[in-house]
Amino acid sequence: MNQTTVGTDVIEAAVQLACRAPSLHNSQPWRWVATGSTVDLFVDPDRILSSTDGSGRQAVISCGAVLDHFRVAMAALGREIGVEEFPDPNNLDHLATIEFASPRLGADHVTAARRDRAAAISRRRTDRRPFHAPKDWAAFEPVLRSAFDGALACLDVLADDARPRVVEASHLTEALRRYDDPYQYELSWWTASARDTEGIPQGALPTDAQARAVGVNRHFPDAGKTGRGSGGIEDEAKIVVLSTAGDTRADALNCGQVLSTVLLECTVAGLATCAVTHLTELEASRDIIRDLLPDAASVPQVLIRVGTVPASKVPADLTPRRPLREVLEIRR
Repeated sequence: MNQTTVGTDVIEAAVQLACRAPSLHNSQPWRWVATGSTVDLFVDPDRILSSTDGSGRQAVISCGAVLDHFRVAMAALGREIGVEEFPDPNNLDHLATIEFASPRLGADHVTAARRDRAAAISRRRTDRRPFHAPKDWAAFEPVLRSAFDGALACLDVLADDARPRVVEASHLTEALRRYDDPYQYELSWWTASARDTEGIPQGALPTDAQARAVGVNRHFPDAGKTGRGSGGIEDEAKIVVLSTAGDTRADALNCGQVLSTVLLECTVAGLATCAVTHLTELEASRDIIRDLLPDAASVPQVLIRVGTVPASKVPADLTPRRPLREVLEIRR
């Protein structure tokens, strides 16, 4: 690939948009370093949740999502990028080096579909409320599958009769962690009202009634304080599982990139989503999910609820993000 430089303003705009990517408890565990000719992405070890995500797997998945968001943002500007993953074998926190292709395609030649996907980044949000069934799923599912490289991760849609087993896995996870004080402290810290640039705001949490209706979401402390009712809606979301052949750092990064694509394609299609990760944090619950997949050798990484928000519901609250100066370093 013929390499070229990109203006700082373009890089800053793309990184800022990319950082709308989802992450565990909105911890935003990424760090960017830009020189003009390259941009490097690192996982920030200081932002890995030690009790919830001791191995850092979910942090790397989050970084995979932010990497794909960056690719989407640049594509909407007519910029093609090349990505070298894990360029430094002595530093596995260095996840990717990104180079910019020359010549530039030009914004006038960008398809509407690429602009739509980039615009979806700002609209997407994690919605933990119960959903109606997604409309036209039979027609949308093959479109979703064609939107990413199947070599990166496998997408399976669980049958509706598998939901009780998924709920069982969720309940098992909660039971095993009921007396896990560090884990419970992390949940409380990341949902505290004092968090203004990170974490999960109270308005983005479900009420107790909504949590019971969904059944498969993580239980958050004091979720019932938001005061919004469930309206008697039972969750009819499709449950999508992203899995990989292995459980390496590279598998996690690949899965995160596919997660980004799935979430954005669903948003473009007018569907609501909620990524669910607590079901793969402990081996006992992860094994339950693995047993529901057609390939018993698959490693479940992330579950995603996909559905339609009832027309009477206002959009879920948008979660905050850290200032650009905290996540991006420009080296001239």
